Amino acid sequence: MGFTERSGNEILAILVAFIVATTIHEFMHAWTAWRLGDDTAARLGRITLNPAMHFEPIGFIGMVLLSVGFFAIGWGKPVPVNANNFRGRLKRRQVSMGIVAFAGPLSNVVQAALAAIPLRVAAHNGTDLGQLGFFLSWFVTVNILLASFNMIPIPPLDGHKVLTAILPNFWYPILAPLERYGFMVLFLILFIGGRAGQEIIGGMIDPVQDLLFRVIVAGSLQT
Repeated sequence: MGFTERSGNEILAILVAFIVATTIHEFMHAWTAWRLGDDTAARLGRITLNPAMHFEPIGFIGMVLLSVGFFAIGWGKPVPVNANNFRGRLKRRQVSMGIVAFAGPLSNVVQAALAAIPLRVAAHNGTDLGQLGFFLSWFVTVNILLASFNMIPIPPLDGHKVLTAILPNFWYPILAPLERYGFMVLFLILFIGGRAGQEIIGGMIDPVQDLLFRVIVAGSLQT
């Protein structure tokens, strides 16, 4: 397992960024599902920006490990979605599920873009934002990482549901069973696959991550 030594300020900034970014990510899943007709998450109080409602103990430990500098994965409490509550036939319900899934990573892209605005203005004017710029830079980085990672088309990540929504109905019965074993597959690739597994995941993340950095950041980070 890799390790990157970080300062106390970096650890705090990264951990706070993960908590905020993950809270908004899960909120958007719940809110989007509600808007599309499924009130499952709403009845559980998940349409909220209160981080406690989206807290998942093991996922939070992963966030802490990431913040400290270890190679790990972190996540918030999954938002329950009942596709049967979405209106329309099977394919339309699949598309609705894909929209709900995509709302999470999209929220991370929006968060990164908004946080990058003062960074880009400051870089253009030659202004040093100090600790604010330091935090915003990590906030942008964490959100881009979350958006890129979650779009990997392996369940239970959001990218799998987005892919299922895009593909023709023929693929649904083939891909659906993967949801039962997806986390195990992801775990095997990440942690048992060693360096090769990390390179596989990196190969899926890097193109999206590099594109987002070029579009959103444009050299304005102050980490």
